[in-house]
Amino acid sequence: MTRLLVPLGGPAPAELRVDGAAFHHLRVLRVAEGEALEVFDGKGRAFDARVLAVEKDHARLRLGPPRTVSPGRPIDIVQALPKGDKLELVLQKGTELGAHAFYPVLSERSVLRLSPARADERRKRWQRIVSEAARQCGRSDVPVVHPVRSLVEAVQALPAGTRVLVLDEEEREVRLAAAAGAEAALALVIGPEGGLSRAELNSLRSLGAVAVSLGPLVLRTETAALAGLAVLRHADRLLG
Repeated sequence: MTRLLVPLGGPAPAELRVDGAAFHHLRVLRVAEGEALEVFDGKGRAFDARVLAVEKDHARLRLGPPRTVSPGRPIDIVQALPKGDKLELVLQKGTELGAHAFYPVLSERSVLRLSPARADERRKRWQRIVSEAARQCGRSDVPVVHPVRSLVEAVQALPAGTRVLVLDEEEREVRLAAAAGAEAALALVIGPEGGLSRAELNSLRSLGAVAVSLGPLVLRTETAALAGLAVLRHADRLLG
């Protein structure tokens, strides 16, 4: 079924006018009068909808009652900027796996460096990737991609009460699933190619973070992020 993201600031109207980019999406799909589709607002609500009319520059939809589905406890991904377009893979597949938000960060060993203007431009693209991934995978909420900042600043910006877990290839005893617990909101920190420095790990520990392991294999940064998220979703009985 066609799914359409339409941000709604408050109570949903019985009839909805769709224009701009959302209307362009409907035109590309050649959606016709009378066709059924699903509207979601990016905040967790979804609506069965039917096309009442398709005009030259807008469409009118009738919305059914809202449906809400709990996405599970929040799991944020704090990802050190990797080379090339690897972050885009993490964003797309991380959204499919249920990540609540993404915090791209600069770390000591990050090769990619972005000027403020370039970082803002990239973030807009990254947010579009996340929105499209949410639409395709059936989510009604859309994760937020936060501005690029330093590793410590990102961890300090996490919501109060978030339990911070750091993937550390030198950790041998504490496994990710065991450290996650069952209730608290989580943030998973992943270093760049080459990993986080010992100084960075010590700084995170001083903020209450816990170093954890995914096992004996050394994973690429983009693989580690997605494998870690899958482990956490499985531990919460939401995957597998």
